[in-house]
Amino acid sequence: MPPTDLPDSDKPLRSGWTTGACATAATRSALGALAGQGFDNPVAITLPRGETPSFSLAFSESGPDWARAGVVKDAGDDPDVTHGATIVATLRRGEPGRGIVFHAGDGVGTVTKPGLPLAVGEAAINPVPRRLMSAVAAAAGISDLDIEISVPEGERIAARTWNPRLGILGGISILGTTGIVVPYSCSAWIHSIQRGIDVARAGGIGHVAGCVGNTSEKAVRLHYGLSDEAIIDMGDFAGGMLTYLRRHPIARVTIAGGFAKITKLAAGHLDLHSKRSQVDPARLAAELARLGASSALTARAAAANTALEILDLAREAGLPLGNAIAREAEAVARTALSTPEIDLDVLVFDRQGGLVGNSRT
Repeated sequence: MPPTDLPDSDKPLRSGWTTGACATAATRSALGALAGQGFDNPVAITLPRGETPSFSLAFSESGPDWARAGVVKDAGDDPDVTHGATIVATLRRGEPGRGIVFHAGDGVGTVTKPGLPLAVGEAAINPVPRRLMSAVAAAAGISDLDIEISVPEGERIAARTWNPRLGILGGISILGTTGIVVPYSCSAWIHSIQRGIDVARAGGIGHVAGCVGNTSEKAVRLHYGLSDEAIIDMGDFAGGMLTYLRRHPIARVTIAGGFAKITKLAAGHLDLHSKRSQVDPARLAAELARLGASSALTARAAAANTALEILDLAREAGLPLGNAIAREAEAVARTALSTPEIDLDVLVFDRQGGLVGNSRT
């Protein structure tokens, strides 16, 4: 999951390694042992963009026809839920002619729903890590190989990810397109948004809701009677979700969130994180004036400390500020989508899950 806040320090942040890179390193070392040459430790691999990092083994063991190695994932300074997890590769000679076969060991999920880049029933080891591991096997002259990836505690870790909602059951996914974790890039969250849309499309779901947080997720599910598969945990990444929907459309899309976050979207911000966009009280005060607020109320709004305080002022005065902000946010989102055939609306909820704004009202 992505961070709730970003670090304030100007100190350069340290990059880390994906689960896919760790699995590849463990596989490469185990291959040496399987071939009778012992385990490389540290073990170097080549990543898709040419980097050649080295990894130390957490453990290694082997038998007459198998070898196993583990690498502890270091996510650098990124708050990755898999940081510190041990990625284990267990290798066995494969049946002649079968090629490289991947298996989900304990703590690695299995795909149970269509729409992901892997077939139903496959181990949740994504295509790029599969290619990396296949390449190190080929370099070792081994063409038939069973590779089992396991992650102790992986099933527990997966409960903090999107995997259960995406139909990836039993553990985490082995991910990574570059092999490198960039601190606070939130690439894992964006990846989850995209996979959530893919699963919804493959399941024939015609209405999805991109939600900012848990409260809006529960509220919009009740409001529209949506299934779990229709809920996209958008978080702060409205732009990331809308960009992907532009290329992979769904018939109807609802954006749901609290008043402060939707206010930022209405102001044109597509990244709603507090470090990258802020609520503008003066803008909300001007909106209240357009709705007929008195000069005294407008002045109080302009001096308010929070968006919620302004919303409460508007509600006390009977002014539909929530609806106005929802309509403006819809206009911004429509421009970002640039796909008129998508039926789009925006809902605003308070902290108790009550509807306080509807772009269709």
